[in-house]
Amino acid sequence: MGEISSPASTAISAPPSPLPDSAPRTPRSPLASRLMTPIVSPMKKAITSVHGYLEEVGQFTKLDPQDAWLPITESRNGNAYYSAFHTLSSGIGVQALVLPLAFTTLGWTWGIICLLLVFIWQLYTLWLLIQLHESESGTRYSRYLRLSMAAFGGTCVILVMIGGGTLKTFFEIVCGASETCNVTRLTTVEWYLVFICAAVVLAQLPNLNSIAGVSLIGAITAVSYCTIIWVVSVIKDRPVGVSYEPVKEISDVATIFSILNSLGIIAFAFRGHNLVLEVQGTMPSTAKKPSRIPMWRGVKFAYLIIAMCLFPLAIGGYSAYGNLMPGNEGMFDALHKYHNHDTSKVLLGLTSLFVVISSLSSFQIFAMPVFDNLEFKYTSKYNKPCPWWLRSGIRVFFGSVEFFISAALPFLRNLAALIGGIALPITLAYPCFMWIHIRKPTTYSAIWGLNWALGILGMVLSILAVIGATWSLATMGIEFHFFKAQ
Repeated sequence: MGEISSPASTAISAPPSPLPDSAPRTPRSPLASRLMTPIVSPMKKAITSVHGYLEEVGQFTKLDPQDAWLPITESRNGNAYYSAFHTLSSGIGVQALVLPLAFTTLGWTWGIICLLLVFIWQLYTLWLLIQLHESESGTRYSRYLRLSMAAFGGTCVILVMIGGGTLKTFFEIVCGASETCNVTRLTTVEWYLVFICAAVVLAQLPNLNSIAGVSLIGAITAVSYCTIIWVVSVIKDRPVGVSYEPVKEISDVATIFSILNSLGIIAFAFRGHNLVLEVQGTMPSTAKKPSRIPMWRGVKFAYLIIAMCLFPLAIGGYSAYGNLMPGNEGMFDALHKYHNHDTSKVLLGLTSLFVVISSLSSFQIFAMPVFDNLEFKYTSKYNKPCPWWLRSGIRVFFGSVEFFISAALPFLRNLAALIGGIALPITLAYPCFMWIHIRKPTTYSAIWGLNWALGILGMVLSILAVIGATWSLATMGIEFHFFKAQ
């Protein structure tokens, strides 16, 4: 891990650019400035006024003009608080609710071991990316660009399905099944539309720093619904017929494929956590105070909270439901299936509402790299920032595409293990290879061997998890219904 050798007063800058130093700022959307500022500004003031363990960094970095036009690097006044909020909001998602499903095949011992190993592994790769963000030449790598487009665009589709479906559940809890509720009942696809409209409105916030308040709210709601779900599940009576014996398959080959499928489910719970480069790109950085220091502080704090949510959720969920754990949304479905009759409607409704708010927040974070890439194409071609109407149009267009895919392919939400297996290298393998390629550690050194081993193991696990998930889908079956969201 090389140290930056430039003088302490020199700011770490992006690569030289032919653009003029007096480059204009990106125009702001009237909707963002009039409607969002009253919400975001007080939140930002409150955040920056707090002092303690997570403290702000020093000087502002000298920006490449084109970076100042793009959503991720437009504002580089972020701090460790912001990194913690963004990491929490994206790190605790509804994907964690399916973790107990992996235990039905792996059992207690191997389930906990695999969950712990993957957690430590992906935390290590996050540390690698944080260190790689700033090179010794002063270049800052602020985007996991192409991988972000592939992984996070698909993540947004899942969020639309889960958020829209949970909105429908929330409405049914509030309105009830009685005939006295005369409100028109929407279809599932119409609830998808309601969710995506709300997401597109929030997406008018211009850059990653401007959604810090949204991320904070998303993090709070994510921690809240995870805690509510596992606590209620544990304290309530267990369903009749609960068993903790690993599911017996008809053959050894089937058992192996089921185990691989379970590993894909665990990987799905940790997918897409490599937004660390984008978040770190919003921070100021100097040779004396590089951004990796506050970024790692924020990530450590965030992952302490994430661990306090994911492990009780997985262990408590399996303890409560065992092999009776339903598919799809896992713990959320189990709570409503087994405890709908003996749990307060207020608590059930609040849990659903928290899931919706958390999904809206996560949508903003996972969509930002896509917005950034689309705007980058415009600024590179025309050598000027996107006008506000085009920036808004990009967000509306992206939301429309996500809605169309959600409505056309509603079965995608059932492919958790397959998606986890495909996305596994992004989290567990590629950062190890990037470290070797960029830092060039001494051949046969410990760090060289560790990263080669983890990188190759990550690729092999990805292939095996995809094979296992495909086998499970082929043997257990899945309904491929198009334009028929249930």
